[in-house]
Amino acid sequence: MSLFLLTALVAAGAFGAGLIGALTGLGGGVVLVPLLTIAFGVDIRYAAGASLVSVIATSSGAAAAFLREGFSNIRIAMFLEIATTAGALVGAHAAARVSTSTISIVLGGVLIAAAALSWLSPDAAPRPDLPPPDRLTGRLRLDGELPAPEGPRRYQARRAPLGFALMFVAGGLSGLLGIGSGAVKVLAMDRAMRLPFKVSAATSNFMIGVTAAASAGVYLGRGYVDPGLAAPVMLGVVAGSFVGARILVGAGVRRLRVVFAIVIAVLGIEMVRDGLMRAHR
Repeated sequence: MSLFLLTALVAAGAFGAGLIGALTGLGGGVVLVPLLTIAFGVDIRYAAGASLVSVIATSSGAAAAFLREGFSNIRIAMFLEIATTAGALVGAHAAARVSTSTISIVLGGVLIAAAALSWLSPDAAPRPDLPPPDRLTGRLRLDGELPAPEGPRRYQARRAPLGFALMFVAGGLSGLLGIGSGAVKVLAMDRAMRLPFKVSAATSNFMIGVTAAASAGVYLGRGYVDPGLAAPVMLGVVAGSFVGARILVGAGVRRLRVVFAIVIAVLGIEMVRDGLMRAHR
């Protein structure tokens, strides 16, 4: 295979990853790492390095569109980024001490669990019969308005301490696995904090760039960022994220959940299989 064709195929795969990432809040990295390791045979640490660079680009591309449409909640994002950044630094330093087979299996398990939780999630926004927000949530004013066909709809976050703890875990997975950990972020905001799914996906897209930047520096310092791989990946992901951001505005919530669950379940199974094969070599 020629270098030009290989680069074009990588860019095309990255475009699809960016499209799915913007639609679901995954950021593309969760699709890219399995794609590069399984389809193109890239070492998982170099795949993670390229993925982290692309996740920063994805966040920059999609976040602007989501902010303009009014889906992202900046106050919630800034609060939760404290936890994800700290977790990302811990995970990035642990990555060099963990075998590639273990990383693959861990990533696969995370994806399968996230797919199951997403599939079982309710489609509606937080219900009016939920208990009132906790004291911290109210003090930080973690509320907002969601654009809807019938007009702006207000929502209120809940269980901020639980969401903060889950974001530390999401950041650790980001640094360890080279992903934006958008799956965990979306689930934490959607299930734990009871935010509407579109708000969770849009806010996750805004957050993943900051989380990835915290761990990308560690990967860059260790030589795991290859410009020849990262450049086509980044260009493809940015283009895909712009398209995905436009589609998200009019997409149905149930369809987004189905896409989210199916894609990451398939990737999770493939990563577990790949990790087990590596472990037995």
